[in-house]
Order: sequence, then structure tokens, then C-alpha cells
Amino acid sequence: MSLFVFFAVLAAAAMHAIWNALVKVHLDRFLSITLMTLGMGVAALVALPFVEVPKADVWPYILASVVFHMGYRTFLVGAYKAGDFAQTYPLARGTAPLLAALGGIVVLAEMPAPLAILGIVLLSAGTLVLSFRGGAHLERLNLRAVGFALGTSIFIASYTLSDGSGARLAATASSYAAWLFVCDALWALVLCVVFRGPQALPVLARDWKAGIYTGVLSGGAYWIVMWAMTKAPIASVASLRETSILFAMMISVFALGEKMTAWRGAAVFSIIAGVVALRLG
Repeated sequence: MSLFVFFAVLAAAAMHAIWNALVKVHLDRFLSITLMTLGMGVAALVALPFVEVPKADVWPYILASVVFHMGYRTFLVGAYKAGDFAQTYPLARGTAPLLAALGGIVVLAEMPAPLAILGIVLLSAGTLVLSFRGGAHLERLNLRAVGFALGTSIFIASYTLSDGSGARLAATASSYAAWLFVCDALWALVLCVVFRGPQALPVLARDWKAGIYTGVLSGGAYWIVMWAMTKAPIASVASLRETSILFAMMISVFALGEKMTAWRGAAVFSIIAGVVALRLG
């Protein structure tokens, strides 16, 4: 992984943490995720005239990614309802890079270097420690919450592998990303009408500014990740992307005044060690 790609993925992770920390939308989880997806699609519409239409062999990856993202959002909402999301979601983010690495080995025959494998493990371990805030609340997790969290991680790993492969096959990562975001937004809109009815549309329209804002930030962050996966191993990029939880923790400590505990310090050390290992690998 070149130095430029390395810092680009770190920037994407920071963008992901920032929009999660700053943007507050007064909607339920399903509608807020739908709103963000629609914002990504609207932002991508601006780019469509400037990118190529994907070739026929790229579309299966785009369609598969739309399905995987639908599963991701479904399990994500389920994780919100099933338990403490502050734990279940980081659990999903922490295990997803490991699954993506295994998938890359099995599906793409892409074996990370030994140092990169160490970095993936250290990053995942640090993420998991942060998710449980030092393990103080492990006993509160229930099987339903764990199931939704692990299901979410499977879909994250699946769309990561699909998008990495599709972006490599497409004319450019920008072409793949723009068409994916538009298709995903259209399908999210259909599902919203099916599950919530047409009356949900005016509710979404009232928060359209938040949708555009979150859509641009999240779409920009994921576009960087897809581009990076055309330049570096997918597993390494997927793992480095999860440093977003480290940036989120830094925001919580320095901007929101939360306490830096010993366990958080250990998690930060593990994540930083993983980042260094990925860079050297």
C-alpha cells in the first residue's frame, strides 16, 4: 500500500467518524439510514454525466452490492433494536475485516503479507476492546444482539469484497461508485415505500439537507475506500477503514469530554500498532 493510498483511507475513516459524530437526524433508524442512502444517490447523480456507463460484466457486482447493502441495513436496524448499539455495531465493525480477509483469501486468492495479517488482527482486536469499553458490559450482550451484529459483519465483508472486485473491473472506481450509489438509492427508496408507505416520503423530505450532508460525506468516504481497493489489497484497505472507530473515540474524548480509561488506551495502542503493521506490510 503506497503512502498516498494509506493516508487517503485514513482520511476516509476520519470522514466516516465525523459525520457520525456531528449529524443528528430526528428520525428512526430505518428512515435515517434511508435518508443517508438517498443523499448519496442524489450526490452521485451529479457525477453520472462525467463517468462511463459500466460494462455488462460489472453490473453483477453492482447488483450484488445493492443486495448486500440491503442486508447490511436490515441487520444494522435489527442491531439497534436488539441491544446496546454502542457494543453491537463496533462488534460488527471489528469482525468484518477478519471476514473480508478470509473472503479475500478464499474468493480472490489474495493472501495478505504476514505483517498485514498482524495489522488486521491488531486493528480488529482494538476495535472490539473499544466496543465493550474494557469489557465492563460484556454480560449485557444477548444472543439476539450478537446474532444481528455478526450478521451485519457478514454483509459488510460481502459488499466490501463485491465492491473491491467490481471497482477493479470497472473503467474507473468513480464510474463504479457513482452507478452503485444511484442504484442503491433507488432500491432504498422502493423499500422505504413498501415498508413504510408513501407517507414516509414527506417525512424524509423535511430533513433533505441532512440527507445531502450525510450522503456527501459517507459517499465520499466510501468512494475513497473503493478507489483504494483498486490500488491495494482489499483486506488491508477494509481493516484500515475501521480506524474510523478510533477517530470517533478521539472525538468523544477531546470534543465531548468523555473519560480516557486504561482499556481505551490499550485499544488505541492496539489500533495504532495495527495501522503501523499494515503500513509496513
